[in-house]
Amino acid sequence: MKLEQLIQKCKPIKIIGNPDIDIKGVEIDSRQIKQDKMFIAMRGTQVDGHSYIGKAIEMGATAIACENLPESLNEGVTYLQYENTENAAGPIATQFYGNPSSKMKLIGVTGTNGKTTIATTLYNIFRRMGYKTGLCSTVCNYIDGKPISTECTTPDPITLNQLLGQMANEGCQYAFMEVSSHSVAQKRIEGLTFAGGIFTNLTRDHMDYHKTFENYRDAKKSFFDALPKGAFVITNADDKNGLVMTQNTKAQVKTYSLRGAANFRAKILEESFEGMELEMDGHDVFVQFIGRFNASNLLAIYGTAVMLGMEPKEALIQLSAMKPVNGRFETIRSSNGVTAIVDYAHTPDALANVLTTIKEVLQHKGKCWTVCGAGGNRDKGKRPLMAQEAVKYSDHVIITSDNPRFEDPQAIIDDMLAGLNDKQRKGVLSIVDRKEAIRTACTLAQSGDVILVAGKGHEDYQIVQGVKHHFDDHEIIREAFESDKK
Repeated sequence: MKLEQLIQKCKPIKIIGNPDIDIKGVEIDSRQIKQDKMFIAMRGTQVDGHSYIGKAIEMGATAIACENLPESLNEGVTYLQYENTENAAGPIATQFYGNPSSKMKLIGVTGTNGKTTIATTLYNIFRRMGYKTGLCSTVCNYIDGKPISTECTTPDPITLNQLLGQMANEGCQYAFMEVSSHSVAQKRIEGLTFAGGIFTNLTRDHMDYHKTFENYRDAKKSFFDALPKGAFVITNADDKNGLVMTQNTKAQVKTYSLRGAANFRAKILEESFEGMELEMDGHDVFVQFIGRFNASNLLAIYGTAVMLGMEPKEALIQLSAMKPVNGRFETIRSSNGVTAIVDYAHTPDALANVLTTIKEVLQHKGKCWTVCGAGGNRDKGKRPLMAQEAVKYSDHVIITSDNPRFEDPQAIIDDMLAGLNDKQRKGVLSIVDRKEAIRTACTLAQSGDVILVAGKGHEDYQIVQGVKHHFDDHEIIREAFESDKK
């Protein structure tokens, strides 16, 4: 593609060199540069891409997009100066990959909790209906059934457009994407064309990055602000920020609620650890999901399917066939009557939601054991809050490691325990080794009890001192249950 064509939708403030050169690729990672590619120097949270301009040129870059021009300019290299390369990367990537998001109906899902369940279930429903469909999620990316591994909720703009380009080339008609607050703030989704957006809920998260709740909220809101007139929004009327999100959107707004008036409504009629009986828009439907938070998620899924043209009754039939997403309220049962639940809950609100559901289903017929921790090198302020929620809704709590990353696991546990009073601390076990913590809960639990193992969900690894080790909560639970049989 000609450089002039590549920058059509994102004009630089200065061009030095020949704008008529051919560009064979676009990268923000200098290690990926090959001959005749463009390197976009971005100021990341960890490193400044401007430091790697020289390396990119050595690797064969013939075009450099940057904010500050290097002191020494190379002949044969075209330099494009932008006020902010973060804003430029998305539109440039979109242009290079042929604006793939405009060739399908792309739906973005954002909020603190529920993104993975909603995006993945929509993907499964539309594939089951026979449509070629793509998914971009925390767990895994998919191109019509083909898995593509993922490192973060929403990839960088180059990787994202490349993925969407593959989806378009495979003939995908729909794509469902989790939109993280980081991706909005860092302009990773800039230049994409969304047919719709879904708002789930908003509670404390990512304060290590956003610093204030208002910044976090506004990052989410700006996603809806940018939606075009022809798009739609499905927003949660039960969340106090639900209508805040849509204040300035040009898109058509639809609401969903479990509590009051809305375009899409539902209520829980009955629930067990096998699923729930719901009344949804006047029809009864049994689903294999559990909990008020999941009822809300399913309502958002239903509303989105209807807005995308699916008949309401067909949408309900599809919902009844769906199963929970990997690591989202997944149940594992032992032969002696203990139920373990693996869930990704890693915020105070998510933990409270899951535990409230467990208590409601138990109805005092068994004890609730909670095994949880908190991630290292992340928002420290939520650690004591998570411990408080665990103690508030559980009969027994074991605080352990999650992904300590580069932090001391015991120091993270101490931060959590600091949220409890002396009496509460005496009733809590703290076991640094997560495997041992899970085994302990499985050994102590009695028939009829429920063990919640929270925080990691679908993850099959643990990061300790920066090193990733294999670790799967599901495997540890099954091993412990098998040992108890002997």
